[in-house]
Amino acid sequence: MRPCESARLVATQLSVLATLGALPGLPPCSRLDGEPTPVHDVRGDLLFWRLALGGRGYVDIAAHPRLGAPLVAIAPDAEWDPCALLAEAAELGIEHDGLEFVAYSFPKLAVRFRRAGAEVALRELHTWDQVPDPRREHGTPPGQFERWSFLDEQSAEVGRDHEERYHQRVESLAHLANVLHVHEPVVRLLDRRVVEEVLRPHVDFRELLYSHRDADHSTCVALRGQETNTWSVAASVQIFLDFYRYRYEQDRLAYELGLGTEEEPVGLPHSREFDVVLALESLTGKSLTASMNKHPNFGEYRAEIRANRPLISFVPGHARVVAGYTRTSSLRLMGASFAGLLVYDPWPPNAGVIRRWENVDTTVYRRTFTARVTLLD
Repeated sequence: MRPCESARLVATQLSVLATLGALPGLPPCSRLDGEPTPVHDVRGDLLFWRLALGGRGYVDIAAHPRLGAPLVAIAPDAEWDPCALLAEAAELGIEHDGLEFVAYSFPKLAVRFRRAGAEVALRELHTWDQVPDPRREHGTPPGQFERWSFLDEQSAEVGRDHEERYHQRVESLAHLANVLHVHEPVVRLLDRRVVEEVLRPHVDFRELLYSHRDADHSTCVALRGQETNTWSVAASVQIFLDFYRYRYEQDRLAYELGLGTEEEPVGLPHSREFDVVLALESLTGKSLTASMNKHPNFGEYRAEIRANRPLISFVPGHARVVAGYTRTSSLRLMGASFAGLLVYDPWPPNAGVIRRWENVDTTVYRRTFTARVTLLD
């Protein structure tokens, strides 16, 4: 599907979510404008387009059906200037005849340098460090700073399911766009009565606050950037502990987790992921009782957020913190439904960090870490 048509369908979905109050923070009358930036999979396939959102922020729109849904993610406040990034990459002095953006560890990005059709370098955005080749054994998850293919990681069965779901969503959103008369890729507030009549929707939304009294205070999660390519776990633990008012510098957390030093950082081995639980408990003097879930699902994210507790979320090759969720279901047009998580992402290292809503249908979740305040008898 052409990027302009995909943008129209995604604009329709975002307009509905904004109208229903299911996705706050979207600027009114925001056009998905500019030239779509293609982002490729490591193996070379076009994976998604990134489009600017009204001059600030961006929206990621699926180009490959194996992502499972047209809307991949939206970051209303993030900066995205692809021309400036490519110009900065060109100044590295690497001989090339072509540059392209690559999701080297989805959703983390790099710039691939090509010469005569072959890759000569793959440099991470902002740090411009060379992304290492895969170092893992077959069947094990990727490391914290390692290239891996989003498409190759999917089994044939999962890929077919994602493609089928993608085409169903496209068909439903095309019908919705026609009914609501959305003819351009513009996110705008619609007539709520018409939207409710067409969809008969149910909206469920919450962000983390200081307490359950939503009316008298605002979001209380602070976003911290990872200080090295491999310290997303340390940064996520820092964000998590900040929420509970425990202040630790990231190098101290890296020491507790065995992640090396800033000069010689390492990632957290998969065999030691439970160390996150031990660190959360020891660093709070057992004031927090932590746990790890090897099979996370949307229900767990929803339950923890409704209890006003953040989660550390592991995806392949990366760690982030989840601090909100949104879910809109439709009784009349199931393909227009949406479930998303509010992610506080510490990447990229020391270069600005990202707060975005990601579609749960386009993301692979490996682990979650949660904690409850220990109650004394």
